[in-house]
Amino acid sequence: MPQTNPQPPLLTQRAAVILMLGILCAVAAAVLTVLAGGALASGFLAGGGAFVAAVLFFNMIIAS
Repeated sequence: MPQTNPQPPLLTQRAAVILMLGILCAVAAAVLTVLAGGALASGFLAGGGAFVAAVLFFNMIIAS
């Protein structure tokens, strides 16, 4: 029995790509910070900052 009224997706493809790129940048920044000798808490803080900056950056350059 096919659905007659499917629900819209939770996220658009554009939003999913932007968030995925932000997460990848955050993980990279956190790992590099910890590998460079920083504390784990410093890695989390660097990752959080990188996530925010990456999401803002990719939101501006990826056409809507």
